[in-house]
Amino acid sequence: MRADLEIIEKWIQPNSHVLDLGCGDGTLLDYLQRERQATGFGLEINPEHITTCMGRGVCVIEQDMDEQGLGNFENQSFDVVLMTQALQAVRRPDVVLDEMLRLGRECIVTFPNFAYWRLRWYLMRNGRMPESETLPYKWYNTPNIHLCTFNDFEALCYRKNIKIKNRTVVDGEHRYRWFNRLWPNMLGQIAIYRITR
Repeated sequence: MRADLEIIEKWIQPNSHVLDLGCGDGTLLDYLQRERQATGFGLEINPEHITTCMGRGVCVIEQDMDEQGLGNFENQSFDVVLMTQALQAVRRPDVVLDEMLRLGRECIVTFPNFAYWRLRWYLMRNGRMPESETLPYKWYNTPNIHLCTFNDFEALCYRKNIKIKNRTVVDGEHRYRWFNRLWPNMLGQIAIYRITR
């Protein structure tokens, strides 16, 4: 399992009821079910990922958050709502954050940092939209439509009165490095935030 998912797992209490938005192939939910006795659902739009989830015994709902929203879930119906590496791919990240916090007592969000020094250098040197391990697409075919920095995300949280309980910054291989703490917005590639109201 990816190292960032191991960090997330430590933030989730045993027997939690979890909603994983953009759950992919269900790796995290499968792990949480086995290791933390978690229950819950994943939301996914990719048919191949949905098939893989079902093969793992992960409850998955085919639902597009941008098109259908999250109105089919009641307020505070989950202990934790997760969104790993998908916030930058939704049309209105600010609205999705509000909905996540409506549905869960806590939320965990991860996303790539567009202020990472190699991306800055690439843009300055080449004058073109950067590509990297965490952002491996061309500007015209990327699913990432709202790239942001750690500072951007924290400013949004401040504006919306969202409390940041924890933040961990990792590299492109999802490993924690001591130097990421020195200057996270410049040296960190991926952020993992634990938030609440």
